[in-house]
Amino acid sequence: MILDLHRQGLSVSAIARQLGLDRKTVRKYTARGLEPPAYMPRPPRQRRLDPFARYLHERVAAYPALTGSRLWREVKELGYVGGYTAVTDYLRAVRPSQPSPFEVRFETPPGQQAQVDFARFTVTFADEPSAIRIVWLFSLVLGHSRRIWARFAMHQDLQTVLRCHMAAFAALGGVPGEILYDRMKTAVTGEDEDGHLIYNRALVSPPAWDDPEEMTASLPLHERWAGQRGLVHELSQI
Repeated sequence: MILDLHRQGLSVSAIARQLGLDRKTVRKYTARGLEPPAYMPRPPRQRRLDPFARYLHERVAAYPALTGSRLWREVKELGYVGGYTAVTDYLRAVRPSQPSPFEVRFETPPGQQAQVDFARFTVTFADEPSAIRIVWLFSLVLGHSRRIWARFAMHQDLQTVLRCHMAAFAALGGVPGEILYDRMKTAVTGEDEDGHLIYNRALVSPPAWDDPEEMTASLPLHERWAGQRGLVHELSQI
C-alpha cells in the first residue's frame, strides 16, 4: 500500500496521514522499496481452564449460589492445575444474574400517617420571561392510600406551611394521626444533646390547631375532624 501510494506521487507526509503511520516508517519502506509485513491475528491459545469450562457452566446454571472456592476445589479434583482467579473470572461471566428482591412496601393503617415535604422547582413566568424564579411544591401524601394533595408556593415560611396544612386537611376531609417531616427547616429547628430532633413548637402545636372549633368553623360538617383524636371516619375510608 505504501509503495502504491508512493508510485502515485504522494508525499511521505500525505502517505503517513492517509495510513495513520509515522513518517519515519513510510520513509523507511519507500527507501527500501518494501511493503511492511502484514501480521495475521494469532490463533487463540488454549487456556488451562478451557477443558473445565463446560463443567463450570453447567454447575452454576443448575446451582447459581455455588461459591467460586467450592467450584475451584471441584475442578482441581478433576485435574485443573490453574489458579483460583481464572476460575472466579470465568464464573463472573457465566453465572446467571440473580433477580432483584421485591421491595417491601411500607404500609400504615388508614388515616394513621401522612408525609409532608417540599420540592424545589426553577421556573420562568410568561409576564417576565427573563427572570428565573424558584417555587416550592408543598405535598402531603397519605401513607395508606398514597393519595396526594399538593400546592405550589413562593415561600417555605411557617405561615405558608400552616396554610398548606389547613388546605390539605380540608380537601382530604380530616387529619391523620401523625405526620412525618423530612427535616424541613420549618419543621425541624435542630437537635438536642442526645441527637434527638427538636421540632418547631409553632408547627407542632399552633394556636389554631389547639382549638378544633376555630379551625373547622369554615368547613362543611362532614369534613370536620376530631381535634383530640386526629383521625376521622371520612379519612379512614380513603
